[in-house]
Amino acid sequence: MKIMIGSVALELHQGDITRLAVDAIVNAANSRLAGGGGVDGAIHRAGGPAIMAECRAIGSCPTGGAVITTAGRLSARWVIHAVGPVYRDGKRGEPELLEGAYRASLQLAGEHGAKSIAFPSISTGVYGYPIEKAAPIALAAVERHLQEPSSLERVVFVLFSAADYSVYERLLAGIAAS
Repeated sequence: MKIMIGSVALELHQGDITRLAVDAIVNAANSRLAGGGGVDGAIHRAGGPAIMAECRAIGSCPTGGAVITTAGRLSARWVIHAVGPVYRDGKRGEPELLEGAYRASLQLAGEHGAKSIAFPSISTGVYGYPIEKAAPIALAAVERHLQEPSSLERVVFVLFSAADYSVYERLLAGIAAS
């Protein structure tokens, strides 16, 4: 699915984020930048040891923030490591921290002149953020960012499962209709 927000394409894809041809891939990282499972593990495996070496040099990233490295063997130019919150009950700042991770990622993409960026659904895997609550935050953060001048021409949300894709698809259809 694809809609236009101004001159920027906002797209949904189901599949493997490491196979997408974009300038920047966003990694759902942990605050230690130590690699892990899910999207994080897939990006490190596909990109090779250069990404981890840069992450070790950076050291850490606070929850709600993001840092950028090269992309190793990936076709992307950069990996933006965004740290989303672990979901507890939604009343401990999780929505603001999740939005911050998306905002920080978009900011870094702009600072580096990225024309395209691919996001996973940050925090909705092992961090337990319910996708029905996380997806509106993600899409709203991107939509707000695209109201301002940006280097971006294409923003892609890459969802691993059909169920996750359908949540984003329903919300994106609502944005397109408004």
